Amino acid sequence: MRGIEQIPVFYDAMMAVAEATGFGSWRRKLVSGARGRALDIGCGTGRNLPLYHEEIEVVALDCRIELLLTARRRSRETPMVMATAEALPFQSASFDTVVSGLVFCSVPDALQGLREVGRVLRPAGRLRMLEHVRSVRPSMAWWQDLIQPAWTLVSGGCHPNRDTETTVVAAGFEIEAEGRRSRRNVRLFSARPRYRAFE
Repeated sequence: MRGIEQIPVFYDAMMAVAEATGFGSWRRKLVSGARGRALDIGCGTGRNLPLYHEEIEVVALDCRIELLLTARRRSRETPMVMATAEALPFQSASFDTVVSGLVFCSVPDALQGLREVGRVLRPAGRLRMLEHVRSVRPSMAWWQDLIQPAWTLVSGGCHPNRDTETTVVAAGFEIEAEGRRSRRNVRLFSARPRYRAFE
């Protein structure tokens, strides 16, 4: 069964509502930090793609063809690649920036996917991430745990209770304090690879 995140019209409708109520500024901030050659990992229906500055060389990647076809309508010039985060089909050290917007909550093996991100980033590269995460409030975290099985099934893979920031660090990154934003269960940050972890 496909979840709502894999049905482009449903996903776009949800995101349109979220962006109209304030999420759009977070998305613009996420993309504005991209530099050089950028990989938009888990690009979905391509809502990030029109926001990149024209000087950024963007490659869009997703694991579902129907999402890539919708993304293509938003940005016809952007190369589209169908692959998973856990097995990126790129040479090591081939991107200056990896942009991830609401992706790693749904990656089956988030740790492996983030290690792959570290592999394809150049030594001075950055991971730019916007994600909802496990709440630091015990009552809210308990609720996230309670709804997780049903929500993961309905959504098509999203885990509302993932502690993604901890996984980013475990994968070999250091989260930078500068520019980090936190609001309730949403995080926006940049992380740099500790390259010994990817050798």
